[in-house]
Amino acid sequence: MPDLTEKQTFSDEDALEFHRGPTPGKISMAPTKPMATQRDLSLAYSPGVAVPVLAIAEDADKAYDYTAKGNLVAVISNGTAILGLGNLGHMASKPVMEGKCVLFKRFADVDSFDVEVKTTDPDEFITVVKNIGDTWGGINLEDIKSPECFVIESELQDLLDIPVFHDDQHGTAIISTAGLINAAHIVGKRLEDIKVVLAGAGAAGLSSIGLMKAVGVRKENTTIVDRDGVVYIGRPSGMDQWKAAHATDTPLRTLAEAMVGADVVLGLSAKGAITKEMVASMAPNPIIFAMANPDPEITPEDVLSVRSDAIMATGRSDYVNQVNNVLGFPYIFRGALDVRARQVNHEMKVACARALAQLAREDVPDEVAVAYRGRKLKFGPDYIIPSPFDPRLIWYIPPFVAQAAMDSGVARKPIEDMDAYRIQLRQRVDPSAALMQKIASAVRAAPNKRVVFAEGEETTVIRAAWAFKQAELGTPILVGREDLIRQNATEAGLNFDDLGIEIVNARVSEKNVQYTDFLYEKLQRRGYLRRDVQRMINQDRNYFAATMLAQGDADAVVTGTTRNFNMVLKEVRRVLDVTSRLIGLSIVLAKGRTLFVADTSIHELPDAVELAEIAIQAAATVRRMGRKPRVAFLSYSTFGDPPGDRGEMIREAIRILDQRGVDFEYEGEMPAELALDPEARSAYPFMRLSKDANVLVMPGIHSASISTRLVQALGGATVIGPLLVGLEKSVQIVSLGASVSEMITAATFAAYEEGVREG
Repeated sequence: MPDLTEKQTFSDEDALEFHRGPTPGKISMAPTKPMATQRDLSLAYSPGVAVPVLAIAEDADKAYDYTAKGNLVAVISNGTAILGLGNLGHMASKPVMEGKCVLFKRFADVDSFDVEVKTTDPDEFITVVKNIGDTWGGINLEDIKSPECFVIESELQDLLDIPVFHDDQHGTAIISTAGLINAAHIVGKRLEDIKVVLAGAGAAGLSSIGLMKAVGVRKENTTIVDRDGVVYIGRPSGMDQWKAAHATDTPLRTLAEAMVGADVVLGLSAKGAITKEMVASMAPNPIIFAMANPDPEITPEDVLSVRSDAIMATGRSDYVNQVNNVLGFPYIFRGALDVRARQVNHEMKVACARALAQLAREDVPDEVAVAYRGRKLKFGPDYIIPSPFDPRLIWYIPPFVAQAAMDSGVARKPIEDMDAYRIQLRQRVDPSAALMQKIASAVRAAPNKRVVFAEGEETTVIRAAWAFKQAELGTPILVGREDLIRQNATEAGLNFDDLGIEIVNARVSEKNVQYTDFLYEKLQRRGYLRRDVQRMINQDRNYFAATMLAQGDADAVVTGTTRNFNMVLKEVRRVLDVTSRLIGLSIVLAKGRTLFVADTSIHELPDAVELAEIAIQAAATVRRMGRKPRVAFLSYSTFGDPPGDRGEMIREAIRILDQRGVDFEYEGEMPAELALDPEARSAYPFMRLSKDANVLVMPGIHSASISTRLVQALGGATVIGPLLVGLEKSVQIVSLGASVSEMITAATFAAYEEGVREG
């Protein structure tokens, strides 16, 4: 267990300031339709709104088609059990409910609004929610104390025809059950055999033990303990129908007695409820989930002081294995909403828990390491539950939930194509998903491409090659020493013996002499001796990989993660020729549109001829991606106003294109708003763009690089590239320290470009 003494902290004033400014609170509303013209307003409200009103009056289900209901969840509380703070009233719960709304949107693109109900009477609460319930596609109950929460959820589920889900119960149950499945797997214990103790018989605890029984834990192997001691059959006091359902016939009467020889303890009670002595008395390889918030029943440090063989989880983000409900509720509702489920039933919860357990065993994306300050996460004792920052959650979990809803008969709108549904889910939070899916599909449909990953000894590169092969995008070839590659693969938890990933050691390759002869012939009149070339082939992965490509032993190359772009490009260009204008093309995906920006990596200050050729190359590349190019030459000036040398350079580029008679639309020079806003263009009736530009040619590499990085830094945009275009063979150079996903994207583009070239 790692050293966890260094915690992330913030002051009370930090928290208040976060909620106070620049706008109070954490949520706002944004329209999903244009509101720029009188016609827009007429359609949005009177008189246009009358048409869907009448349609819904005839068929209430049409509300899913004509309103936001199908993607709208209410987060409702009365504030009787706020976090671990107790009954502080309905208005005190509002910051928490707003926070829940933010999480719904951030992680699953579910719209939600908070509702705080001013009553502690369960019947009155039920009446309020029942009468407004049809507004939403689902209801998330939150921070309602036990046992009233059981009654409220049960009755509302009967009264309403939409999912009603009490997250404090079921969210914790789902995540802890996923953790238990994996923890038991790691220590080699069967769920049917383990002895489980629950400390805390509230809503979350009882729901957790119930779901764990559903996945295999036997009732006779469970013991529940509340503030009055063990919950046993026939206990005369402190009992209710929900506790009684889990009572067992046992002589044990205290938590300390129950934990002797136990395999698992679930803490959902209070700080200090579990002692070191209790932990010491547990069975070998104990599993300890201390989930009380904000302070666990026992800290990982105290557990480690008495048990080095324990697997530990808490509810806190500053320890490993956080039981975080954000892993559950966004994706439960996403799947439920997408099939218009009538409820979230037991089968859907089990499916979610099993899916989470399964995902935790997969290779963890680099994006997760970034969120954890570079700490590499790998399935094992310190990683039994997926990270909330795992970008795969949105497309991995909801399909399991949706399928369970369909199989159990509560789905009103079944999903016919689950693969298409996964693609749609990716697109909700990743603007690049649609474009990349199209390109990946084309790569899979083409003959198998052999892609060289030049820096094959790097763990990131190995993981990218493994994922590339797993996705059936082609055959990866890793350049490096086989023993080191296999060692690094094993340490990363990857076994690719049966996947068909090739490993080539440049120094001992049987093609070594052939490659040296080829490159020496190419470089002998450029100051290189044969021994220089031999050294380059033997010792430099980029020369070797590029020569593989030149000699037809591979179809594409990906490199760059360990060296800077310019150095790699010089090496590659000594092997491969430039067949047309060499450019860097970046793809910007923002606010529903895709823009291609050139040149973002090669020409520092292009002259008129270079600008024209950059436009031609960019347009041809965009056309190969299935888009109709419309090119705008961007500038600080608008058709000569104000005048300047760079503006004149662009105007000369336009004249060159006029003379060449190219087959795509182009215009310039202009600022960005003219290229992207039809209303702004209305003042210039002579402009030749029929629609908004989608290819932006920048006046220099500085403006191209600054603009693409700026929109990415501000958020709301995804930037792919720069992609290298113009070499005789397909090579992509990633940035230093590129992530696995960036390398996979580059490899996919490299394979795609070569496939289009051959086609």
